[in-house]
Amino acid sequence: MNKNDILKTLKSVKDNSPKRKFKQSYDLIINVKNLDIKKTDNQIDTFIQLHHGRGKKIKLCALVGPELREAAKTSCDTVVELDNFDKYAKDKIATKKLAQEHDFFIAQANIMPKVAAAFGKVLGPKGKMPNPKAGCVVPPNANISALAEKLQNTVRVSVKVAPLFQCRIGSEDTKEEDIVSNAMDVYNSLIHALPTGQHNIRSIYLKLTMGPSVKVGGVVEPASDKKEKKPKEKSKSEKESKSEEKSKSEESKDSGSQEKTEKPVKEVKEEKKD
Repeated sequence: MNKNDILKTLKSVKDNSPKRKFKQSYDLIINVKNLDIKKTDNQIDTFIQLHHGRGKKIKLCALVGPELREAAKTSCDTVVELDNFDKYAKDKIATKKLAQEHDFFIAQANIMPKVAAAFGKVLGPKGKMPNPKAGCVVPPNANISALAEKLQNTVRVSVKVAPLFQCRIGSEDTKEEDIVSNAMDVYNSLIHALPTGQHNIRSIYLKLTMGPSVKVGGVVEPASDKKEKKPKEKSKSEKESKSEEKSKSEESKDSGSQEKTEKPVKEVKEEKKD
């Protein structure tokens, strides 16, 4: 894959995607091959820095002690202090809501056991536990502001369950050259993480939120696959023809019934003449 391929595909995506009333995102989809992901050694789980951001502000939640409380309040959308951990440990609905509303969770390293006890059962299965690979487990004197800025440009690439992944690389108002640059960031990072590099990549697609997937270097997938087919409306002449057939059918039924009733009457008259 090269920048030219992505640029051509990007233009094809724009031409073949329906206009929407909201701002759509650009997603990059990469399918891998010859990789037995049942073996943990072959599973991919990495975080990639995009040069030009994701095209959307991400939401951060900090799970901290008193040492990082003030710093976290200035850089994160939500701060849950140690004293309030018990509340979330007892209320799974509140914890699930917290997980749904935030993209990344930052935790203070020296209280990680308490973070795991209070939030692990909900955040773990959703893949949102504070992750050291992303720099989200920090010491009590960490620079939260710098980390928050870094996470705004971070995407997670995870190939564990299925041999593919999808990530956001921008939005409709992101410059074309920035979309191309972000796509190359993901591609280059991934081939370094795969055992045999680019030979493990089967295919690459680009799409808008509500548009068809377009293969990089290929053609547009049929949009009809994703839209419900409306029944073909009958023309006026067809409707009139149907109506005429129906009336003729009814007339024939009536005449048939009249023949059945008239016949015995005729026979009776003939008998009287004799």
